[in-house]
Amino acid sequence: MRILQILPELNVGGVETGTIDLAKYLLEHGHYPVVVSRGGELVKWLDTAGIKHYALPVHEKSIFTIIKCVAALKKIIDEENIDIVHARSRVPAWIAYFATRQTNAEFLTTCHGHYSQNFFSRVMGWAKLLIVPSNVIGRHMVEHFGVVPDRIRAIPRSVDLNRFVFTEYQKKESQRFIISMVGRMTPLKGHEYFLRAVAKVVRSMPLVKVWIVGDAPANKVHYRQELELLVERLGLKQHVEFFGNRQDIPRLLAKSHLLVFPSTVPESFGRVIIEAQAVGVPVVATQVGGVIDIIKHEETGLLVDPKDVEQMTQAILRVINEPTLVKNMIQAGRKRVEECYTLDQMAGQTIKVYEELMASKRILVIKLSALGDVILATAAFKALRKEFPQAKIYCLVGKECRRVLYRCPYLDGVIIADPKNQERSFWGILRFSKKLREYQFEKVIDLQNNWRSHLFAFLSFPKMSFGYKNKKGGFLLSHPVANPEQDLNPVDQQFQILSSAGLSNDHEKILELWPSPADQRKVRELLDGQWLREEMQLVGINIAASEKWVTKNWPVEHIARVCDLLAAKNIRVLITGTGKDKLLVEELLKRTKSKPVILVGKTNVMELAVLIKKCRVFITPDSAPMHIAAAMKTPFIAFFGPTNSIRHLPPAESYVVLEQKPLCSPCYSPQCKILTHACMKEIKPEEVVKRVYQLMEK
Repeated sequence: MRILQILPELNVGGVETGTIDLAKYLLEHGHYPVVVSRGGELVKWLDTAGIKHYALPVHEKSIFTIIKCVAALKKIIDEENIDIVHARSRVPAWIAYFATRQTNAEFLTTCHGHYSQNFFSRVMGWAKLLIVPSNVIGRHMVEHFGVVPDRIRAIPRSVDLNRFVFTEYQKKESQRFIISMVGRMTPLKGHEYFLRAVAKVVRSMPLVKVWIVGDAPANKVHYRQELELLVERLGLKQHVEFFGNRQDIPRLLAKSHLLVFPSTVPESFGRVIIEAQAVGVPVVATQVGGVIDIIKHEETGLLVDPKDVEQMTQAILRVINEPTLVKNMIQAGRKRVEECYTLDQMAGQTIKVYEELMASKRILVIKLSALGDVILATAAFKALRKEFPQAKIYCLVGKECRRVLYRCPYLDGVIIADPKNQERSFWGILRFSKKLREYQFEKVIDLQNNWRSHLFAFLSFPKMSFGYKNKKGGFLLSHPVANPEQDLNPVDQQFQILSSAGLSNDHEKILELWPSPADQRKVRELLDGQWLREEMQLVGINIAASEKWVTKNWPVEHIARVCDLLAAKNIRVLITGTGKDKLLVEELLKRTKSKPVILVGKTNVMELAVLIKKCRVFITPDSAPMHIAAAMKTPFIAFFGPTNSIRHLPPAESYVVLEQKPLCSPCYSPQCKILTHACMKEIKPEEVVKRVYQLMEK
């Protein structure tokens, strides 16, 4: 893998050291690391290791600088053929986020801090996967930034045991008791409280020496001056030495008798704690943030409340005066470091996250309605699963059609929208789109192709979105597909979109449905209630297309005639439909001499699929049951007239199309404009029965 890490600078610090350690590990294990920062003292460590570093002003919060850096980083990603951009701070994360959206690289963040709750910090939660160094930071990202927990990977920081070598405690200098504090010189690190505790300690232990390692940032130079004045006021000038930034932390810790970590705010981790434990130094720390994940009180260190000078004083004195406690804490601390915090463990877990990120493509297919169209999309689901076996594939489907996809083996999840109610308005679409963005989809494939679906595709913020370039918002798609120049069947129409999304065109184009055992039992009970045995020959007739499309309906008198002709041959007819078709049923019963089995409104869609499967032949106008018959491999006879069979006929194994084509056909009108309904009336019952016998013989 080709991994680019981006952070503000490469001066002394835990984040910086971890970046370099990981880059070296990646190089040693056959990967290609690249680092981007403003530069700093540690760049020479990368140069020595042969790791490429690019200097960009990625530390500046200026919007104009960020825009320039986005373009520059995109160029680096393309030239270096980067797979993953790993951002370790907020400004670099903004730059990386927009650069990766224009490339094939994946975006990953590590949340090193307890970020304030503002929009600027939210970018750290926009990655598909987030690395956090402690459980505390993980909870913070979930509770305050709305990050879905299953996107978080907890990987504690590490220590390179080749650099931080264990030193026997009794071999340290005995004339002075050296207490070290390592960290940036800011008020949040608790220097003031540490110095006040030291002032109390030296009254009973005058041989104490304090090393303060780290310096103030350029904008907080005054803080160091304040600390130097505090040292003088407390009478500690002979005891305290300010070292500034140092690169020989392992050597300084090896000479220390104690590390104090007095932070006053929640820390993401506390890398220097495990560094001290690695070299055999006991630790006194405040119980804040990720520190409580590292130290178990009185076992691997001593914990005190933040800003509590008296507690800190007593803890330091315990380390000075209780050698048995110190010995036990050193042994337990070193053991825990070896078990949990080695470079091999951190880097190995990070590489696993990289591999997971590369494998976990997230794809959204939008197919909100109607029922038959959702069934038509099942061929696309199978093709996507075959093409992207490791991807997470979801379908955004309307509430009324959701049942069709609950058992689909090619989907990892179904996202349900309610476009007729909650997601009907523009504001409802905006609210729902926030939910879609949480999934972090790389690709959105819009098989619905209307204004609402194109808006959902756009507002889910994918890298790429595909659909037809129509006048219903097609401009919102990143990769719009030109409308086909000739009429295609509905599945081929969908596969044109899939082809633009990178799928090959040799996939099997068949429909599927997946009824449950409960659906099977319900239909068996339904048929038993009608005294219909398994060995009986059944033919199903769908009485109507839909309440809206009256023109698609075959005349009721023709249906009645078919029922009587089939009954004369000892073939039982099942009449299916919805609860809205009851008036048609009443008219049918008035016209037929036989007694067809009326199952109108008695099944849901999956039970209807089981029922159609039990039919030798199914007769239907252009409607969802036609697609169900195709999916269940039941031979069917389909009536067309108001619509074009080429554009709407599903792929199937055995079927007959009966299509009359008067001059007005296809009209695509719900009501017959010339009031004759000739296209449907001209399909004669005798022709239908003849075709039934032919299909049954096959």
